[in-house]
Amino acid sequence: MTDLEGCFVTNINDLAAHYAKPTERLLKKRLDHVNAVGRAFIAASPFLVLATGSREGLDCSPKGDQPGFVEVADDGRTLLIPDRRGNNLIDGLRNLVEDSRIGLIFFVPGVNETYRVNGRARVSVDADLRHRFAVNGKEPATVMIVTVEQAFAHCPKALVRSDLWKAASGGRPQGVPTLGDFVAARDPGINSAAFDAAYSLSIRNELY
Repeated sequence: MTDLEGCFVTNINDLAAHYAKPTERLLKKRLDHVNAVGRAFIAASPFLVLATGSREGLDCSPKGDQPGFVEVADDGRTLLIPDRRGNNLIDGLRNLVEDSRIGLIFFVPGVNETYRVNGRARVSVDADLRHRFAVNGKEPATVMIVTVEQAFAHCPKALVRSDLWKAASGGRPQGVPTLGDFVAARDPGINSAAFDAAYSLSIRNELY
């Protein structure tokens, strides 16, 4: 590998010198609330990526449910996100208890634009709030209450370049490791195919 010493950017001015100046329109795109257009995007979104951090490190987690599973308050300044069943490591929630900063990116299948929200979040165990987000009689363990500080649409270039949705339309690409493959790599006594088959049956009863 080529010696990279001396090739790293160490200050903001040097970094900016490698990029064109953003247009005035882009500089003004950040709002301090979710407007009507953003609300429509979130209502159509079944999937988001949630970023948090603390002294223990960083975490970036996928969250998914039926479109509209994230509620937006009438004034656009608060989001409510139910935390559905997962692996119970609760890395992101642990981070939020220590450091309330949060970043969200919302996706809609087949749509190349994304929508981003940055802000602060608290983790609520309020009984009424949890009941409000019950599905099939099963409540989320907690609900994240996000105070919006920045909200804006993100341009589609990354998804256009990756051709993300076109690639997905052909089904699962050959050679991509499954969950069973990852488990078997850690524990050679596990048969990856058998694990995947069993998991595909059990997950149906473990979504909520």
